[in-house]
Amino acid sequence: MNLKDTSLYRILIVLIALVSILALFGGVMEPDSALYASIAKNMVLRNDWINIYVRGADWLDKPHLTFWLAAASFKVFGINAFAYKLPSFLFGLLGAGYLYKLAKDIYSEKTGLISVLIFLSSLHILISTFDVRAEVYITTFTLAAIYHYYKAHQGSFWHIVAGSFFAACAIMIKGIFVLIPVFGGFIIYWLLTSQFKQLLKPKWWLAIVLIFIFIIPELYALYVQFDLHPEKVVFGKTGISGLKFFFWDSQFGRFFNSGPIKGKGDISFFLHTTLWAFLPWSILFYTAAVNLFKKKNRAGLPAQSIIIWTSAAITFLLFSLSKFQLPHYILIILPQFAIITALYVQKLEGKILKVFFIIQNALAVLIVLMLSAVAVFFGFTNNYIAVAILVILLAVSFLIFKGLKTETLIGRTLLTSVGLMIFLSSFFYPTLLKYEAGMQAGLWLKENYPGTKPMVLIYSDAYSFDFYAEGEPKYFWSYEELEKVNPKGLILFVDKRDIDNVRFKYAAKILQDFRYFHTTKLTPKFLNSNTREEVLEHFFLIKIL
Repeated sequence: MNLKDTSLYRILIVLIALVSILALFGGVMEPDSALYASIAKNMVLRNDWINIYVRGADWLDKPHLTFWLAAASFKVFGINAFAYKLPSFLFGLLGAGYLYKLAKDIYSEKTGLISVLIFLSSLHILISTFDVRAEVYITTFTLAAIYHYYKAHQGSFWHIVAGSFFAACAIMIKGIFVLIPVFGGFIIYWLLTSQFKQLLKPKWWLAIVLIFIFIIPELYALYVQFDLHPEKVVFGKTGISGLKFFFWDSQFGRFFNSGPIKGKGDISFFLHTTLWAFLPWSILFYTAAVNLFKKKNRAGLPAQSIIIWTSAAITFLLFSLSKFQLPHYILIILPQFAIITALYVQKLEGKILKVFFIIQNALAVLIVLMLSAVAVFFGFTNNYIAVAILVILLAVSFLIFKGLKTETLIGRTLLTSVGLMIFLSSFFYPTLLKYEAGMQAGLWLKENYPGTKPMVLIYSDAYSFDFYAEGEPKYFWSYEELEKVNPKGLILFVDKRDIDNVRFKYAAKILQDFRYFHTTKLTPKFLNSNTREEVLEHFFLIKIL
């Protein structure tokens, strides 16, 4: 391909961004995406942007900004999956823009472009475009804060204001801990370069003050919903402070495993998580990270590089030492990983370049073979079309990008990600969502019984039903609650475990049977179309006669 390398990288960035749009037209996945979408839906239906409710009960876990952004989109585009995913997609592109600006300012335009290309094409970013949670927002807001504080470090006051605004947004997405990746790199940079006086400069203390001013909407909402109402039952207790949870339990409580939400930590968890989450760039990244430990490999790099890798290192260490770990946390530092990888890729030459040519080509072929096997094994409706697209893209990548050079390595790897995104968004996830019983039941009820009040008996995990059903569902948590109303004529969404009890107590007709599998915890038996029925659960819409 006879293009100037920067022009080529721009074209590839546009390509991966355009292909990622496919994800906006898919469904909302269980559990977190469906939960967050249903919370935002309730905000709009109740016209209440202060209180967070899940199934009619007060909910205290995440701050408000994720739900405010989705609810605002619902106001404009209606309550649907596209409207839920759109803000995250747009903010992801904003994050890519800030990644370019930061890498360009510290290194070069080429480094900025390659960093963006790597970031947007990494597997977990592709997945998060479809399965939208909160992490893309945090990634963008922390990166924007780092960029503006970097510019403020060079002397511009208004960048202090902008940096503090974005840092506050990140806090209102996830909590106070996000200040660690934002400020950690700067503090270590100042200490290592003997700029101790920076810690005493008024502008940085002003930044902290501004952050607390900008998070007042979140503090107010928590105070109104919880601190003003100590009688509310949250986590099985009364007297819960929303402000205390926000500043301590939701962050440090999880890290020390002393809060109401607990987990089990594994210090190696994010090492192997990064291996798949940063595909198809992870092997290059790990090699690049190891090379940074050698002083000669850091020679010639700007001193400000310390901000990039120490920000990533301390956040990675914090995640690894935490007792509460989830794979999508790693997204927050993927921009730093992308910069580290971009710097290393540009230095490849000779035998080392040839080695990575072999590795990346083999990885591309392996990914195509694995995805093709999944397509056939799973039994997609259009499985052979999926396989054909993967094979054609692989062939095109070898035909277009030729020669032992960096552009070829990057171009072929990028087209591997393009194939991945098309496969996930157009074939894999749409087929998978057929086994999301709550979603299918909500859509079926809306189509066949429009205007019917959706109701659920006991079952507690089908957040997609809350989102896809018309209006806000009514939940009965026991048969005693159901008996307090006249159940005749009600349509209930029930678990197979409860259907016999319901039919024993009442005359009931099964309207529709829905198959279910926990789609974020895939198993070989589920993926195999021949054994899938063995592991499926069943849920029903029934009508009390």
